[in-house]
Amino acid sequence: MLHRKLAQYCVEQRAVWVFLKDQQCWLEDATVVDVEVDLVTFRYEEEDDEGDERMSWEVCVPMESIGAVSTRLASVNRMTGVEDLATTGDCPEAERLGLQ
Repeated sequence: MLHRKLAQYCVEQRAVWVFLKDQQCWLEDATVVDVEVDLVTFRYEEEDDEGDERMSWEVCVPMESIGAVSTRLASVNRMTGVEDLATTGDCPEAERLGLQ
């Protein structure tokens, strides 16, 4: 099942967070580049210690080294103010769920 999900994320080019069991660390905001039989290639970026440069990395990880994979459910544009967010009150009446 993990293999299928990673292949799906590869096609969607969806950002994932991956926990590597053998290194006890997270790859944050990574992209699945390729999924082979038991080898997954991830691409991710990091800032250097001073924060003025970004480095891009590609790593090949054995499938058995992956402890967890998570994705972002939703995101909000930083330029959008909180007052601009849609709420349940903004939902059209026909699409609202009734309280039961």
